[in-house]
Amino acid sequence: MTMRHLLQRFAVALAACAAIAGAQAEDGVTPNSILIGQSAAFSGPAAQLGIQMRDGAKLYFNFINSQGGVNGRRIEMKSLDDKYESKQAAENTRKLIEQDRVFLLFAYVGTPTSSAALPIFTEARVPFVGPFTGAELLRTPFNRYIFNVRASYYDETERIVDHLTRTGVKKIAVFYQNDAYGQAGLEGMKRALARRNMQVAALGTVERNTTNVAEAVKAISAAQPEATVMISAYTSVAEFVKQMKKTGSITQFFNVSFVGSKALADALGNEGYGVLISQVVPFPWSPLTPIVKEYLDLAKRAKDFDVNFSSLEGFIAAKVLVEGLRRSGKDLTREKFIAAMESMSNLEIGGFLVRFAPDNHNGSQFVDLSMIGHDGKFIH
Repeated sequence: MTMRHLLQRFAVALAACAAIAGAQAEDGVTPNSILIGQSAAFSGPAAQLGIQMRDGAKLYFNFINSQGGVNGRRIEMKSLDDKYESKQAAENTRKLIEQDRVFLLFAYVGTPTSSAALPIFTEARVPFVGPFTGAELLRTPFNRYIFNVRASYYDETERIVDHLTRTGVKKIAVFYQNDAYGQAGLEGMKRALARRNMQVAALGTVERNTTNVAEAVKAISAAQPEATVMISAYTSVAEFVKQMKKTGSITQFFNVSFVGSKALADALGNEGYGVLISQVVPFPWSPLTPIVKEYLDLAKRAKDFDVNFSSLEGFIAAKVLVEGLRRSGKDLTREKFIAAMESMSNLEIGGFLVRFAPDNHNGSQFVDLSMIGHDGKFIH
């Protein structure tokens, strides 16, 4: 073989290595790291939701990285602020995929923001894991790139209505946010009530990222419901509860988990006692549950870590993601990751059960109830 032929072969080999390196960069995978992306609210009225979800996830990622990462790779998470606005979430998603070249998207916060990202990550074939929303649009129709770790809003509203009707409550109103999130919860309520031959007693609505609840208070208080189920963010819910109490209403207040339980309790202050919230993770202050004990142990090592339902959800979602990455092996690709996640047919992580399958990416139906007690403390 001549020197010329050797040089040609060497050039081809170099080009192949460059192509492989380029493909890895596009996937967000290097020999030492995995880059994942998040868009969530870190400012504005819903900021605490994004902050808590991110902090819970990073609590677990930091632990995994301290142990050498996943198959020798550290997990790096880039988080962008979307202020809980759909347009910004879409822009962030494009940036994360096209410019930052993330391997996957993780822990988005909210239905309208996740909805805006949906066509973008689907077209790009980028996995979308552990969103902080129970919306049906991320479940039906089936999308192979979406992996939901939490229960749906249909699961939550069914649990709330079951609890209320078992205690004899028949007149139930709904206060909801006028967007995809509120509509998803409202539809869940209508379905749960219809199964019991019941209807919503009164409706009130509020625009996203506002606290203009006067009309909703007027409509719902006039109906004098025995219970009111609220499907909105914590700032508007807190304002609604306060104004309802000023009217003399004695309705029982319920909310689905997305409200951000700790943020709501803080916003309500002394007005929070007795408000009930459906939860999609175990009680964060109970070390009797192994996953919670692990979370609390790591939280103690971190400085000024805020223990709450939302950060526990981020922690659990991160733990599921890490298991998927681990099962994918060292030769990490998005297709291998999807197959690895689908192999979790009966994953038990510290008392929290996750089940995925090739035709089902809804990992959990776990729903529990909690109540805000005195001094903003939660009662299980």
